[in-house]
Amino acid sequence: MIKLLKGFKKKDWFLIIVSFILIAAQVWLELKMPDYMSEITQLVQTEGSKMKDILLNGGYMISCALGSLICAIITGYLVSNISAIFSKNVRKKLFNKAIDLSTAEIKEFSTSSLITRTTNDITQIQMFIAMGLQMMIKAPLTAIWAVTKILNKSWQWSALTALAVVILLGTISTILIIVLPRFKIVQKLIDKVNKVTRENLTGIRVIRAFNAEKYQEDKFEEANYNLTKTQTFNQKTFAVMQPVMFLVMYFLTLSIYIVGIYLIKNSLMADKISVFGDMVVFSSYSMQVIMSFLMLAMIFMILPRANVSANRINEVMEKNITIKNGNLKETKTGKIGTIEFKNVSFKYPDAEEYVLKDISFKVNKGETVAFIGSTGSGKSTLINLIPRFYDATDGEILVDDINVKDYDLEYLYNKLGYVSQKAVMFNDTIEGNILYGDNGKKKSKNLVKKAIEISQSKEFVDKMEKLEQSIIAQGGTNISGGQKQRLSIARAIAREPEIYIFDDSFSALDYKTDSILRHELKKYTKDATSLIVAQRIGTIMNANKIIVLDKGKCVGVGTHKELLKSCEIYKQIALSQLSKEELENA
Repeated sequence: MIKLLKGFKKKDWFLIIVSFILIAAQVWLELKMPDYMSEITQLVQTEGSKMKDILLNGGYMISCALGSLICAIITGYLVSNISAIFSKNVRKKLFNKAIDLSTAEIKEFSTSSLITRTTNDITQIQMFIAMGLQMMIKAPLTAIWAVTKILNKSWQWSALTALAVVILLGTISTILIIVLPRFKIVQKLIDKVNKVTRENLTGIRVIRAFNAEKYQEDKFEEANYNLTKTQTFNQKTFAVMQPVMFLVMYFLTLSIYIVGIYLIKNSLMADKISVFGDMVVFSSYSMQVIMSFLMLAMIFMILPRANVSANRINEVMEKNITIKNGNLKETKTGKIGTIEFKNVSFKYPDAEEYVLKDISFKVNKGETVAFIGSTGSGKSTLINLIPRFYDATDGEILVDDINVKDYDLEYLYNKLGYVSQKAVMFNDTIEGNILYGDNGKKKSKNLVKKAIEISQSKEFVDKMEKLEQSIIAQGGTNISGGQKQRLSIARAIAREPEIYIFDDSFSALDYKTDSILRHELKKYTKDATSLIVAQRIGTIMNANKIIVLDKGKCVGVGTHKELLKSCEIYKQIALSQLSKEELENA
């Protein structure tokens, strides 16, 4: 928690100091009221007292109450402002940090957990600052100030108040010992509920197709029940605190009056009124002491959970980023669009076996290089090393004769036009999806239309009511898989990069559309380098070079015809898709 509070800026600390002064003024005004009440009590009991003196002291009491109200309102506004700004800044830092995490690090936390940390955990801290900041200042000030007011009144009353405080502290400590370990469990259970909910929403089609609604309902019910059970236990435990507080308060008041009766009875006639006034004042101040401990109890209710949330946020903020940003923002080698793998091997973090082993090849500017192999052979993993979604475990990857690790990531990404294996669409217009992101250049609408034409998206875009301004739903749920792939390809074309990376991004297209698209793409990108991962022989047979992978190893390199003669694995893949006659005539 302390690490996060270091994020307060000078302006925030100024507001906190102002709030402290206002809270101190509020406490002073509230503690002055019993003094005036004592004065009024004595005036009422004393013969010859004037009404104007009683009204004057009453006026002072009303002024103190009004002043305390004004201080409380201003303090509430300032503290709410502080907590809201603080949560905004932390959420921004956490989001930026999450964006910088590599794929492996995101998997380590899980998507659902990162969402919980960005929302629920920060809300817990915001609640603590909004409520706790006032109470943490007000409670000790009230307790200390009130105690100094009653110390010289009566040792019997002081002893009763001390006993009440000990009972309260004992109750609070016992509750915290029971509940504190469960707060961490609660946040993890919220993660699980988010995870199951997210699965239900993203997999709704599969769930319905397999009649798995009941199964998913039971899965959610289990996660929800565990969360509810833990939360209910915590709330029931905390519920004990309130009745104990009120019992202590009422018994303390009753005890003060009982002791007061004996003190008045045994005092001199001249002192009876004074002792009675002291009893009224002591009763008021003792309630202030108890209320201050009640406020502390409320802090202890929200502090443990806020502290757990702060630790969870710090876990992300302090996570060491493995994909370090380089410094190079320009290429001085004179080469553009070249890629070279030098003895590259890769294994996933914490994995024992290598996914890729000793891969070496070179791609020159303007060449089209394709990768093919059985499922799990490492094709997608290989090309994901170029944009540094992962870093190679061994060996080097060079782009324009420079190691990718030396590049500034933004500069490296601007060299690439990446089309992912799973077509990703954002809730925006078609034009907004195609011009997504910033490539350091201003894009024209003519470029959008050109990208739509080349990617063979014009056919379905022209049928839409608002053409390029038509809205794509989140995840592209209002268009087909093939349409999503074509728009993803259009997005890459609009970037006008040096290097195109297609990660199995033609799989949802029919053979005719696939052929036309590749033909148009080849004409438009003749000066750019293209890397294609594909399962279809027809998609890659015209590539300048085909690299065949098997179990993470390179088992063949060459053209389509060369590999048919020299690589048995490639030949088997080709024959599983096309006949001998089709292969011979290709």
